Amino acid sequence: MKDIEIKGMISAHTIMAASVLMATVLPLLFVDGFSVYGTHLVWLYSVSGAVAAVNITVYWLLGISPPSKKNTLSYKVSKAFRSCLYFILSCFLFHTVVVLYGAPLLESALETFSFAVLLSTFTTLRCLCILGPNVQAWIRVFSRDGAMSVWDTSLQITTACSMIGAWLGAFPIPLDWDRPWQVWPVSCTLGATFGFLTGLVVAPLWIHWHRKQLTYKSK
Repeated sequence: MKDIEIKGMISAHTIMAASVLMATVLPLLFVDGFSVYGTHLVWLYSVSGAVAAVNITVYWLLGISPPSKKNTLSYKVSKAFRSCLYFILSCFLFHTVVVLYGAPLLESALETFSFAVLLSTFTTLRCLCILGPNVQAWIRVFSRDGAMSVWDTSLQITTACSMIGAWLGAFPIPLDWDRPWQVWPVSCTLGATFGFLTGLVVAPLWIHWHRKQLTYKSK
């Protein structure tokens, strides 16, 4: 494993983490009364948009996504369409799962779907950027010993951290503390965001620490 790959990952993850910070700070200059709690949906979509834009740009510039089998315009349009479709389906899937776990079915439906968009941005969008709209590749990466590169391993770690963070964020909601961050889905979105940021830090450190044991083979 080349150290240059790890350094490239550290740079990419630093830019992504900075995008979350910028998405939290910059709206203060343009949106009256902006706050993470008071205008939570504005903050949520600001973070989702910033992370999405940075992910797509960084991975495209680094050439991480799998090479296209065809260079025709129709193939590229089809790939882009399938990527958008997978992302939208992911949002509805997360929305359904969250409702099954106890989120309101009709009340706060917009908030629930917005939370699903954030989760899809932290997980599915990164799969699309790194692996493309290839479900078989996604299954391979998230199976045991399925990673074929440091980016696959990074995807495993950041996805797991985002999901765990969102799950842990649900625990304070039923507590009778009457805090503003207990309103649905504030604590879950904050948990997912902190989980995502944690994954961005942990992934390069874990890969660097285990770089001698990690061997990637084509499958």
